[in-house]
Amino acid sequence: MGPLALAFDTKRASQAPSDMFMMKPQNLQLGATKFFASVSTGEEKPFDFFRALFDGVIAGGTAGVVVETALYPIDTIKTRLQAARGGGKINFQGLYSGLAGNLAGVLPASALFVGAYEPTKQKLLRTFPENLSALAHLAAGALGGVAASLIRVPTEVVKQRMQTKQFNSAPDAVRLIVSKEGFKGLYAGYGSFLLRDLPFDAIQFCIYEQLRLGYKAAARRELNDPENAVIGAFAGALTGAITTPLDVIKTRLMTQGPANQYRGIFDCVQTIVSSNYCEGRGSLSSSQGNRAEGTMDWHWRVNILWRPREH
Repeated sequence: MGPLALAFDTKRASQAPSDMFMMKPQNLQLGATKFFASVSTGEEKPFDFFRALFDGVIAGGTAGVVVETALYPIDTIKTRLQAARGGGKINFQGLYSGLAGNLAGVLPASALFVGAYEPTKQKLLRTFPENLSALAHLAAGALGGVAASLIRVPTEVVKQRMQTKQFNSAPDAVRLIVSKEGFKGLYAGYGSFLLRDLPFDAIQFCIYEQLRLGYKAAARRELNDPENAVIGAFAGALTGAITTPLDVIKTRLMTQGPANQYRGIFDCVQTIVSSNYCEGRGSLSSSQGNRAEGTMDWHWRVNILWRPREH
């Protein structure tokens, strides 16, 4: 924000000198205590929900496909590390296994997430006080995660089983999963997925938005694309590293197939921790580096291909 300037007509100043001192400063906010980073938008434009939804769907879907393709090998290695049991060896062949089927789900899932997140964030920022902007970002991120989970979970189940060489193609995977496990097989590990993704989406976007607003206020200028991308990548990597144990549990439940090795989330945790020493101490944090690197993809796609408007 540049320096403030006050302009007035000198010819009329002598006629009503007291009017100058009774002017209400509309855009200045002095002395207010801010618990979270916030930026005053001045005169607000009317909120167009459908425009925000349309922009989010188009940009989010496009960005999701581009970045998912670029970083898919990292995700495959991460999945195989997490699914390995008893110190099994990792196969580095076929790192793009299941990409085509995954893209078919990533496109609508990414579009649905951003399409739900952006208009919800804009609406909540206009509803909540400025010092509660972080709550708006948390709530919008969680809601976006819930909406996208309806498509993300079946996509993840098929993708991870193909990454672990259980199936050769996405259509075969869907057909065999439904025939052997029923339709609910496509939503295997749904509870663990929400347990990981709801806090992940909420926390990472809250950290990202707050860091971005704080940096913008300190720099007193608009952030450029590389700065937005670095801030977003840091937020995604930090949150991904923290939530790696939840991601391991999700992967184990999604890849177990009809054998039903685990009876649920708690049984999965107990089995992993109580297994042999090689697996027990490191398995819940296995692939932490890959996950931290891989989770940067969402923020790279958000900040390079879809930058949220300044609100």
